[in-house]
Amino acid sequence: MKHLVLGGVKSGKSRHAEHLAKSSINSAFGDIAVVVTAEPLDDEMHQRIERHKEQRPSDWQVIEAPVLLSTALRELDADTGISFIIVDCLTLWITNLLMQEESGTSVADSVDELVETVAGLKKPLALVSNETNMGLIGMDALTRRFCDEVGRLHQRLAQHCESVELVVAGIPVIVK
Repeated sequence: MKHLVLGGVKSGKSRHAEHLAKSSINSAFGDIAVVVTAEPLDDEMHQRIERHKEQRPSDWQVIEAPVLLSTALRELDADTGISFIIVDCLTLWITNLLMQEESGTSVADSVDELVETVAGLKKPLALVSNETNMGLIGMDALTRRFCDEVGRLHQRLAQHCESVELVVAGIPVIVK
């Protein structure tokens, strides 16, 4: 089963994705892999990453894929030792793509590749992402583009996920 887990900052969406992974597999049949997209570019982000590492079981496989997310997913889907994949998180991935776009990374091409990859995955998956489009319209063009890209990505991925949940105050609300 493929899950799209949306929510605000510190809503509990990562913890919910981890719960989905733990409850859907028997560890005797394989491990859980977490594909992380965050890069510790400042002290605060480094601290956030460290907190996530401390909260996550130490036997889970962690793959860092700040840009090459589709490649990481295809490799994990082919890995017979992995039973469930978590991606945390898509909004940081979009941010990374936007920041690298000037160096030739195409956001549109990367998003197309991700949607195609997710559609073809055979292993259970939880995609974690921030719901960014429930508030004000951004003041600048980059912020508006970010929200537009994330909103379109969520819509496209939701078509390929059997479950879409919005986590509010640590409580998952079923959307689909």
